[in-house]
Amino acid sequence: MGQVVILGSSNAIPDEIQDNTHMLVKSGRRVILIDTANNPIPRLGKIGVHYDDLTDVILTHFHPDHVAGFPQLLMGLWLLGRRKPLDVYGFNFTLSRVKTNVGLYDFKNWPEFFDVIYHEIPEQEGALVLEDETVRVTGSPVKHLIPTLGLRIQFIAENKTLVYSCDTEPCEQMVRLGREADVLIHEATGQSVGHTSPAQAGEIAQKAGAKVLFLIHYSLSRQDPARLLAEAHSTYNGAVHLTRDFMTIEL
Repeated sequence: MGQVVILGSSNAIPDEIQDNTHMLVKSGRRVILIDTANNPIPRLGKIGVHYDDLTDVILTHFHPDHVAGFPQLLMGLWLLGRRKPLDVYGFNFTLSRVKTNVGLYDFKNWPEFFDVIYHEIPEQEGALVLEDETVRVTGSPVKHLIPTLGLRIQFIAENKTLVYSCDTEPCEQMVRLGREADVLIHEATGQSVGHTSPAQAGEIAQKAGAKVLFLIHYSLSRQDPARLLAEAHSTYNGAVHLTRDFMTIEL
């Protein structure tokens, strides 16, 4: 069974209840971390993910609340004893900056540091990110302040699809990415440049024909949960839920 575990659901300002938005995808042998908010290792440990089980990391865009924990992840995995390679995916805009950041730590000269293999994803709709016999991940550029990767995750055996908007304002690329998704996880930061309100997220889900909508990248301490849900329901006829830290979505 395919699973997505929400490791953090907050917008850019986390608190004691919500960590910054990031999540884990499990399908067959693949254990895929989407973004590296803060240091993800404690949260991976809490949900029982062994340091050697992590197979892939997808970095959606180069903003601190999504990639700042990447060097800590690498160092922590090395200290725990990882020696097998780690595959990392993202747009060139993201990976070039991440590699510059990581290079400052000179990990390549640390003894027995494992290989980090970077895979540049083309900035085009439907670009292949990764695939095997159990899961296929494709991506599309969405409309944020910098190049940002939205994701479509197909669980092959289950014949189910989950789509994650990442940070974006409403755009037709997002409607196409979310088409007929079984689950659409869409940001609900609020209406502003590069971001989306719950009502706008509902409209995207409605246009895309998504079956279920989950709101993410919001703040429980600064936004009224009931109002978030009501706003999304005003433009979307399906079920709406708020993501919560450590929530598991099964497909």
